[in-house]
Amino acid sequence: MVAPTTAGAANTSAGTGGNVRAVLLLVFAVFFILGGVTNIIDVVLPKLKGLFDLTHFQANWINGAFFAAYGLFAIPSGIIMSRLGYIRGFVLGFAMIAVASLLFIPAANSGVYASFLGCMFLIGAGITLLQVGMNPVTMALGAPQGAHQRLMFGQMFNSVGVVVMVFGGATLLLGEQKPVDTSAMTAAELTLHRIADAQEIAHFYVALAIVMTLIAALFWFWRGALDGQKAEQVETAGTLNLLLTNRRLQFGALCIFTYVGAEVAIGSNLISYLGDTRTMGLSAADAKYYVTAYWTAALVGRLLGVFVLAYIRPSRLLLTVASVALALVAVSAVSAGPMSGLALVAVGLFNSVMFPTIFSLTTQGMTSEAPKASGIMCTAIIGGAFIPLLFGKVADVSGLQFALIVPAICYAIIASFGLWTARKAAV
Repeated sequence: MVAPTTAGAANTSAGTGGNVRAVLLLVFAVFFILGGVTNIIDVVLPKLKGLFDLTHFQANWINGAFFAAYGLFAIPSGIIMSRLGYIRGFVLGFAMIAVASLLFIPAANSGVYASFLGCMFLIGAGITLLQVGMNPVTMALGAPQGAHQRLMFGQMFNSVGVVVMVFGGATLLLGEQKPVDTSAMTAAELTLHRIADAQEIAHFYVALAIVMTLIAALFWFWRGALDGQKAEQVETAGTLNLLLTNRRLQFGALCIFTYVGAEVAIGSNLISYLGDTRTMGLSAADAKYYVTAYWTAALVGRLLGVFVLAYIRPSRLLLTVASVALALVAVSAVSAGPMSGLALVAVGLFNSVMFPTIFSLTTQGMTSEAPKASGIMCTAIIGGAFIPLLFGKVADVSGLQFALIVPAICYAIIASFGLWTARKAAV
């Protein structure tokens, strides 16, 4: 998933030449990394769940901490970009992620779950800052007529990063883990066990900190490529009034909230779901292949969506994919064995085009109000914090399969938006 920008377009022309091409390549690399860093939670969550013997609700606080940053920092990040400029804003974002990643060292050594939540929140804040500026910079680096093509390439790299990082992270963090009986351990022994096992997570994020630092240095080296370019000044006045008076925006923001929440709830809990004896009873090491397939399907769907949109109206496409996703979730909930697991994995294919379609349908026809609407839509990504927590609570009370009612309701809301916008277009 690639967040749209709240920062608006650039207000000066970008530089040209080799520096611009170098920065554009770096931007594509960052799209790759951001996709992976965001969705590595799908691997970290089951790792911490087993390590700290967490309930589904407690484990999903990882999502709560990470995605809460979008709600709190989406609009402030636009303001930061407008004041610092893109390059300095990016360097700040990379530095925030690097520092937060290094904090996983004391978090792992503490053996305390809450310390990991704090690190995830700080990483989410840094990623929000980068996401806000990444799209407009991609559009500014080169000829205007190729802007949308460059943006599509960036989103493709984002999806590839998700697939690679999820599979690689699962291999490194989950591996062929052998169950450890902690019931006979004393409190001190249990803490030492958790500290030792958590070092794998710390090592992964230390490597990420090194990569972020190197990329920050490269961006700073080529900072002249944008000729001091800054984002447009973000105007927050009237944003709340726009939300309260624009029904299409209200509905669209709700759909972003539910879409992100449903996608994250399924992806982050898929390893646990596939490990349930009612579905496939897989180990975490084996389930990683299906989680990778879930995100690979999203990548394939995003590529296919470019061609499909040439023949199908966005509203009808949204209605179709949301309805199919709803049907697949229902099949998974009422079936057992491989059918239950594979049906849920297939949802990834139909998630693929929802975000950009919802966004475009919501902001359709907006001009001067578009930046404010974009800020509201970015803030709605906070659904990735709340929906998984609700999923986890229902799973603790009634089981994982019954908890699928939560994403089912989300997809029903999205399908309703597709139907509503289709009828509006027909009037």
